[in-house]
Amino acid sequence: MLIALTRGLGCLLGIRAADHEGIPFDHGLFCVGRNDLVRSCTSAHGGDTPRVRITMKSATYAEIGEIFETHDSFAVVSHVRPDGDAIGSILALGHSLEQKGKSVRYLNEDGCPESLQFLPGSEKVEKSSEVGLVDAEVAIFLDTAAHARVGESSLRAVEGAKILVNIDHHLSNPGYGDLNLIDACSPATGQIIYELLVAIDYPISHISRDSIYVATSTDTGSFQYSGTTQRTYEMAADLVSRGLNVGEINRLTYDNQPYRKVELMRSLLNTLERSDEGKLVWWDLRETTKTQLGLVDDDTEGMIDFIRSVQGVIVAIFFEELEGGKIRVSMRSKDERINASHLCASFGGGGHALAAGIRMAGPLEIARERVLGEVRKAFREVGV
Repeated sequence: MLIALTRGLGCLLGIRAADHEGIPFDHGLFCVGRNDLVRSCTSAHGGDTPRVRITMKSATYAEIGEIFETHDSFAVVSHVRPDGDAIGSILALGHSLEQKGKSVRYLNEDGCPESLQFLPGSEKVEKSSEVGLVDAEVAIFLDTAAHARVGESSLRAVEGAKILVNIDHHLSNPGYGDLNLIDACSPATGQIIYELLVAIDYPISHISRDSIYVATSTDTGSFQYSGTTQRTYEMAADLVSRGLNVGEINRLTYDNQPYRKVELMRSLLNTLERSDEGKLVWWDLRETTKTQLGLVDDDTEGMIDFIRSVQGVIVAIFFEELEGGKIRVSMRSKDERINASHLCASFGGGGHALAAGIRMAGPLEIARERVLGEVRKAFREVGV
């Protein structure tokens, strides 16, 4: 099957797929065009530091629309440990396809997290491990920078699909689909879905409308990250004109946290440390604490932004123990001279200039020492 053949494309091209788990997208440094998958990569802040990338032809909206028109059954799939953009994007596109009379399956390796179950239509999101092989002519991977990031169960579920469409906003996406719509100028995949639906005149129902808003709002830090554009606000205004209840959906998105997250914050604060000069802060989460508090994966998302926001902090890091001895590292930088993606790449991770991540071997103490050492070295090199 074509999907199976694309699995190793990133490795064959010599591109390291980034681990974007739990990383909001801030386009502090990079922007690429819509016509080429990767056209040029220069600083959005006025610098001129080109990165050499493989250039591939990106599909047009019309070409994607032709796939929609000429096929009847679809599976929309997003990455493991899904965030608002991942779930919002599959709901938005999937329901629009359903409105056109198409058969749609909504798949995610981990299902829909509790924090997003207020979204209309979220009950249709199935755990890939529970569905077996789905009947879908076309598989659409959304907000997924690397083919394997949808998870093994999701890959197996759609292996019978004839066509793989890859729609994403991450610069590191190598273009693993049969058709690839990659727009790294977009602050969220949800915004790409909006642009696509408008361009091909597909319906934006109340489900698609609310899902697009949540996808974009959560991936732009509630419209505050530097990648948020004039077009983003124009899109939001259009969604409001279509009946979006901004106050209610923001309340459900941001003011609807389970109490266990308060207990998690207390636990994290008890581990908080910072460097003598206050430019580097970090905290950690043990597997035993997650068990004691009854946490789910989604509970840790966004927690790092609290310490990132502290005055004087340049780099914030969240170390989290995972099952099997792995350590998940989330890193945020507030200074473009300290490139989080470059730092994480030295440990096999990656991401974006100001937000990146790693999955590395433990134990936590050793992983922490290694990562903090690299950050301190970067500080010295640039004179921070």
